[in-house]
Amino acid sequence: MIADKRIVITGGAGFIGSTLAGRLAERNEIVLFDNLTRNTVKHTGVADLPTVSLMQGDILHYGSIREAVEGADIVVHAAAIAGIDTVIKSPINTMEVNMIGTANVLRAASDAGVSERVVEFSTSEVFGSMAYRVNEATQAVAGSAGEARWVYAVSKLAGEHLTHSYHREKGLPTVTLRPFNVYGPGQTGEGAIQIFIRKALAGEPISIYGDGTQIRAWCFVDDMVDALMLAVEHPAAVGESFNIGNARAVTTIFGLAEAVCRVLNSKSEIIFKPPLSADIELRIPETQKAEALLGYKAKVDLEGGIRRTADWYRTKVI
Repeated sequence: MIADKRIVITGGAGFIGSTLAGRLAERNEIVLFDNLTRNTVKHTGVADLPTVSLMQGDILHYGSIREAVEGADIVVHAAAIAGIDTVIKSPINTMEVNMIGTANVLRAASDAGVSERVVEFSTSEVFGSMAYRVNEATQAVAGSAGEARWVYAVSKLAGEHLTHSYHREKGLPTVTLRPFNVYGPGQTGEGAIQIFIRKALAGEPISIYGDGTQIRAWCFVDDMVDALMLAVEHPAAVGESFNIGNARAVTTIFGLAEAVCRVLNSKSEIIFKPPLSADIELRIPETQKAEALLGYKAKVDLEGGIRRTADWYRTKVI
């Protein structure tokens, strides 16, 4: 059990960060470090808890993140630029935040002597456009230079390499997680399931970019946070990378839209639009390493996750 720790979460006001903070806040001191670009935490009440403080700052400013991690036992680095729309519009900022920002966090954690754990988020995008039952040893791909889609993947892969380098060279107790399509209550910004659910609840058309045959495995946020907790607690996690996802919750994007409409009894029309950029045709993880070393296993099925997510959005105006 994680208790009596000072835990700094970069991107802590975001979707996964605020969900993790809610899980840890009862027994720990939590610092949420965020520039509030996507302020999910304001819809949760987590920031109002007596053990939680919100520090507004930018991970591109080394001094700010160094101040935040002073005295920390654990750092979870969830801050990043993500979402295909954002990446296409702001490729420079994407690269700088995801590479320089990660470098700042790792350097600050090392300089501050963080001794228990530094958890860094990579991405399933490092496996490229065709990723079937990929494991941690599967070769990562960079994608073609100039294609906007791969700016995000390349920047996150660079951060992952740097994280491993800090472990090897500096002895920093790092862990890297590669999330596969996380969704759930509190997600803001981009993300197919939350967009589909909000459209379905409002009876508005659901847009699919491309032909809808793209295949994804969907991981409910509580399963992701379970993995985060294990990554922080388990000694075998140090120095490793782990795929985190749910290989049993698999469907096409069109099938997902249909499932959302069926589960929510929505009459929303499903319409097709041209793709925004290069797309991921197939993405299904292999999570045997996380199961073997950490005891991780996703529990929430897709329909149950859709219902729980929709229940949250019914009560929130975001």
